Amino acid sequence: MACAAPPIDRIAVRSLRFPTDAPEADGTISWDHTTMVLVELSAGDSRGVGYTYASEAAARVIDDLLAGIVRGRNPLDIPALWTEMVGAVRNMGWRGVCANAISAIDVALWDLKATLLELPLFELLGAARRVVPIYGSGGFTTYSLDRLQKQLAGWVENEGCRWVKMKIGSEPDKDQQRVDAAQRAIGKATLFVDANGAYDRKEALSFARKISGIGWFEEPVSSDDLEGLRLVRDRAPFGMEIAAGEYGYDPFYFRRMVEAGAVDVLQADATRCGGFTGFLKAAAIADAFSIPISAHTAPALHLHVCCAVPRLRHLEWFHDHVRIEQAIFDGAPKPQDGVIKPDPARPGHGLAFKQKDAERLAA
Repeated sequence: MACAAPPIDRIAVRSLRFPTDAPEADGTISWDHTTMVLVELSAGDSRGVGYTYASEAAARVIDDLLAGIVRGRNPLDIPALWTEMVGAVRNMGWRGVCANAISAIDVALWDLKATLLELPLFELLGAARRVVPIYGSGGFTTYSLDRLQKQLAGWVENEGCRWVKMKIGSEPDKDQQRVDAAQRAIGKATLFVDANGAYDRKEALSFARKISGIGWFEEPVSSDDLEGLRLVRDRAPFGMEIAAGEYGYDPFYFRRMVEAGAVDVLQADATRCGGFTGFLKAAAIADAFSIPISAHTAPALHLHVCCAVPRLRHLEWFHDHVRIEQAIFDGAPKPQDGVIKPDPARPGHGLAFKQKDAERLAA
């Protein structure tokens, strides 16, 4: 007869701010640091770790509204805890910072549950695959052409990536030159571009028709403009996929996007959409519409859940998050031949937080 799981007896939350290694920008914003809000749960001798990349305000939401929900509860009851957390933030608004906060706790809950059961998380979820393809992602609009080419070529030559992605849209009149330089550097690999919603509909369509050999065009217009996404998708050159979804916080968002026929590939981010629970919901919606799903950033966090979902296309090997995750977690994956894979000998999601290293690196 199985023993009952010990209750969650401790929840700790901290915010960590990591400076970028160079000025960074995309088509709509610039930044000089990345903030991680990290949650640690304890149940007896077992631990669970989760995190989100978000404002420090997410930590306040956890302390003020969510910690009391999970403390003292059965860590195996994730669906009930997830639903209660969503209800608790109703008056603040589920989407945005509150969803980030729920995401961090949900990831920690799944890590704790798998650890209690002495299983790697991908086995607990049920594996659809045991390796996950990645695409290199960075190519910020602040980069010189030389730095852009070296970064993208490095992912192809050193990590074996078949696809790489760059940012566009800050200075549209320079985008063609930057795309041409990137394609020269990556050889036979496929280039993706990401406008982060910087273009209007006609600008996006004009650019899509001018460039060739682009594998996908991410957020050519705002991801809230579903009609605009559908317009670009319908009229883009053959072979160019339209992708969006990284700003989805709830299942209703993903359903509206796929019902509108707005994307060829749906993106979802477990640090925003309610953790692994929310990511699995998004993947189920994509599967119901026969649309592939791609995980947005946070590659170490997404690895195990990407092993479990149907119709996975790939996982974003995002420069900022790779640098942070490999520095502060034991067990962070490293690419080989364009894929990453979980370590079946490590329970949970396999990431052990290195507190001293994190505090040393954080600003």
